[in-house]
Amino acid sequence: MPEPNGNEINIYFSDYFGVPSEVVEEAGAFNISLINDLPLFIDPFLLFNSQNPQYQKLHDEMIGYLRFLRDKSLTGSINDGLLRAWFKFSEVKQTWLGFSRVGNGGSGLGMDFAKTLNGNLNSVFSDFGQEGTNRIARGSHLEKLCLISEGVGKDNISDFTTNLIKEWLLNYTQAFARAHISKRLRRNVAVPRVRFNYKSQIWEPAMFELPYFKRDYVILTPTDMLTKDDTWINRPDLIDDYPMIVATVPNEQLRAQLNNYLISVLPLKPTEKDRDAAIAGAYRKFPELLEYYIRYKEDNGSEAKNISDEKVAESKSLYIDHVRALVRELLEESGFYAIGGRTYDEARSRVTFLKDVVENKDGYRIFYDGSKRLVRKEQDLHILYRLTWFGTPSDINREVNNGRGPVDFSVSRGSKDKSLVEFKLASNPQLKKNLTNQVAIYQKASDAPKALKVIFFFSGEERVRVQGILKELDLLGNEDIILVDARHDNKPSASKATSEDSGN
Repeated sequence: MPEPNGNEINIYFSDYFGVPSEVVEEAGAFNISLINDLPLFIDPFLLFNSQNPQYQKLHDEMIGYLRFLRDKSLTGSINDGLLRAWFKFSEVKQTWLGFSRVGNGGSGLGMDFAKTLNGNLNSVFSDFGQEGTNRIARGSHLEKLCLISEGVGKDNISDFTTNLIKEWLLNYTQAFARAHISKRLRRNVAVPRVRFNYKSQIWEPAMFELPYFKRDYVILTPTDMLTKDDTWINRPDLIDDYPMIVATVPNEQLRAQLNNYLISVLPLKPTEKDRDAAIAGAYRKFPELLEYYIRYKEDNGSEAKNISDEKVAESKSLYIDHVRALVRELLEESGFYAIGGRTYDEARSRVTFLKDVVENKDGYRIFYDGSKRLVRKEQDLHILYRLTWFGTPSDINREVNNGRGPVDFSVSRGSKDKSLVEFKLASNPQLKKNLTNQVAIYQKASDAPKALKVIFFFSGEERVRVQGILKELDLLGNEDIILVDARHDNKPSASKATSEDSGN
């Protein structure tokens, strides 16, 4: 079996475990980063709609467990101890997928989720899993339990799904590890809460031989289970598609009741917030309407796979292929990873180095697939920054408990040497407000003496906008604000860009 090359920069599973990336892909797994979570997650609808009998079985088993929870919910009040035992789950952080900006730690499914799920199974979804012979949707879907409750989103659904199929994922990873990974990089580990024993009604642990990295095991996930941005059955579509869903209802009386309900609850001049709240209320008052929404999603299930395939392919292109090329062809060979100094000097040097690579050494290509822009959210910038910032003596953390809200990154070497780095898109509608207030507030709250603001623009219009804001706020030429020209075409020459940006 191959061994990892200790002289190369390691970012991905294949790097750390000495497996060619092609082998990981041939096994159907996503080549995760072991530096930072990637924003992908398991969509249970892809299991339901799959032609793979194993995936269909996994979905059936998930619904079976939810039927068990439903039966327990209908018996009456469940104490907190049993809620924790049956409804509450930790994030399976070993998949290295999800929404943690730094590392792979997430919040998991806490007591709020447990109580919401229990309440829904005990009320509007008391028939979950046995909707009857006159059912409208073809199957039962755990996403249904989260549709009418705000604050229960894609990460909760993915965490719940991952926990319920964890035994299959562990066996999948174990088989890959035994076939392709050196024995010295594997370890026998006792994994908690692997399978549910319906007789004893407890979650049982089990032993597996798994890839081992930094005192923890690693789990691989098949690419064809994954999606990005949202599950196929989701709350935003539930609200936005309401008029179309109502139009599919053959029951004239129900349609009339729905229209009358909205008229009765909406003010004369409703806001978008009023409209969304009224529609959510309609689904709660007439749960049958949820079945029509889900049936519509089922009937268009092939589109779910096509969209997920495209989004996952874009994620692979951005977070793996392009990052690997940037690191190994531009940053590593140019001395990016030799930069040191105090945290502010190090942060500023690395940002200005990256700016030069993006603007003058074709590094802008990381943000595009051909001419198609891949970076649409500031979260993408945060992940790219974290994936390329390693080999540093500094601690890179996302500030979450400084009393004033989260900042993108805190770069620190002990309590006396800390700097902050904020990444923004020039298109951000809150950019002016952010520049006016945010970093100064974060500096004060975090006792950080220095803060950098890094702003990426992807078009001439965006460049004009951010320059206008900086001029209005008298921040042009501020050494702590660095503009990065990430335009795909019509890029100015290096000399022109330098003179126009005035050092930003």
